[in-house]
Amino acid sequence: MWIREENKILLRSFRKNAHLIGLTVLFSLCAAVMEGASLGLLIPFLQSLQDPEAPGIQTGWKIVDNVLLGVGEEPLLRMYRICGFLLIAIWIRSLCSYLTTTYGMKSRAYVVEDLRLRIIDQLQSVSLRFFTTVNHGQILSSLTTELGRVSYSLRVLVVLITRGLLLVVYGAVAILVSWELSLIVVGTYGFMSLALTSLIRRIRSSAEKVTQANASFTSYASEFINGIRTITAFNAQGFERERLRRAANDIAASVIETSTRAMMVSPLSQGVVSAVLVGVIIVAVQFYILPGKLDMAFLLAFLFALFRMMPVVQQMNGVRGDWADMEAALASIADLLRKDNKPYLKDGTLEAPHIRKGITFEHVHFAYDPGEPVLEDVNIWIEAGKTTAIVGASGAGKSTLVDLVPRFFDPTSGRILLDGIDLRQLKVNSLRDRIAVVSQTAFIFNDSVRNNIAYGMPDLSLDRIRDAAAKANALEFIESMPDGFDTMLGDFGVRLSGGERQRIAIARAILRNPEILILDEATSALDSVSEKLVQQSLDRLMEGRTVIAIAHRLSTVEHSDWVVVLENGRVVEQGTYDELLERKEYLWKYHSIQFQLA
Repeated sequence: MWIREENKILLRSFRKNAHLIGLTVLFSLCAAVMEGASLGLLIPFLQSLQDPEAPGIQTGWKIVDNVLLGVGEEPLLRMYRICGFLLIAIWIRSLCSYLTTTYGMKSRAYVVEDLRLRIIDQLQSVSLRFFTTVNHGQILSSLTTELGRVSYSLRVLVVLITRGLLLVVYGAVAILVSWELSLIVVGTYGFMSLALTSLIRRIRSSAEKVTQANASFTSYASEFINGIRTITAFNAQGFERERLRRAANDIAASVIETSTRAMMVSPLSQGVVSAVLVGVIIVAVQFYILPGKLDMAFLLAFLFALFRMMPVVQQMNGVRGDWADMEAALASIADLLRKDNKPYLKDGTLEAPHIRKGITFEHVHFAYDPGEPVLEDVNIWIEAGKTTAIVGASGAGKSTLVDLVPRFFDPTSGRILLDGIDLRQLKVNSLRDRIAVVSQTAFIFNDSVRNNIAYGMPDLSLDRIRDAAAKANALEFIESMPDGFDTMLGDFGVRLSGGERQRIAIARAILRNPEILILDEATSALDSVSEKLVQQSLDRLMEGRTVIAIAHRLSTVEHSDWVVVLENGRVVEQGTYDELLERKEYLWKYHSIQFQLA
């Protein structure tokens, strides 16, 4: 089952925990061997009960005959010896079964942990373009629901291994007793397994619907939680409830369909196995016991092995159905870990230099999807230590342009140079260490104020954090909070106003001490009072740095050193603010509209 192409990706996590998996198999094998030994000792034990004076069974191996079976000893002593070794075998089997379960649990936990961390590493290494094309609910579902199902499937795999070894042992004992009766049993069980294959194939198909339904519900639920303010404001609770109800109903329907088919496996298996048992007893008594071809002790041992085999066969057929149910989850995780169908940023080999000259865009083109350009033939110069403003209507490509500087994306064609070096030649981490981004919607983590400001730098002293907060005009409102810098801010910073969130983000940027500062409409969503406080903190942050600023409000960029105007992904004019106003073209149009609105 693991030879499927998509599941080969998962083998890396198995290899990493090969020692635990190996111990699981080893102790499982030991338990199976002890089970076989106990069944073997059962034959002379039953024979001694049936006829205490009968000579003991001999295998021809002196060590076994003399030590284990006590051939030549008094019947009572021989029975005591056999009982003693039988109990030893049973206790060793019990201990090995416990160790099999323990190491199986550990290997399952560590494999799932490794898969979870691999997914996180994968999500951190792909280009941001990946997140513009995938269903975020599918990713969340894979990290939660599907990984839970993978954990269960690994337990199923351990069951397949342990029970499979037991079947081998039971089969070996049965063949030693009577290969003819064994052939009847094996043939019937084999025919039953083939008959169940079609049903299991349908279970696998139904399980894929469960995975899809879980992903859809997770996506809707995430949107519901994140958009609860909008939902409430638009009185759309009924609409959302109906949408979530339909998604939940899809999960229920797919689970019921899959489970109904899976639950058919066990009763079908149980019925066939019971029929086989009755048939074997009839055949054995009529054709082997009554004619004297088989000793009763051997038949009882054979039936005992068959009785022990029955639930194992039923369980094996049941877990085949469970495995088919889980394969969709495995395929989902494997697809998320695939590397050949995802965009990656190729890391460079050079350390990013301290910016001395500036950043150059040379004939830069960019498109998220082929044939749908967002930027076309962009040629601009961003001088080091100066402020360059990017102006244009919504959808002109401003945010995409600045996203190319920290290499959130790479140009489709053309080059971006930092002091003459192509950004693609630089190590991504070293480049981003020199850059800070303050956007319109500052992301606040569900953590303390202190940890939000010092995000990614946990060892910073509180004095440095306080100093950054003071420079960002954030110290006053932070200290007025119940727990000051230890106040928890909740999901997305729900306890903060828009201006307070921006000042937390600015304090975060101040601590990074960036050489290049990107401001993506950092004050556009604020009221006039908040904008003034945020602008003051931004002015402090911008001092002596290379700044790339996007702004709808021209008042925030009118003192920029250079202005670039974008229209439909193209640079239509650039120059100083006053020069562009004198031309009375594109910037003049925006300037006039905003002054008229004022």
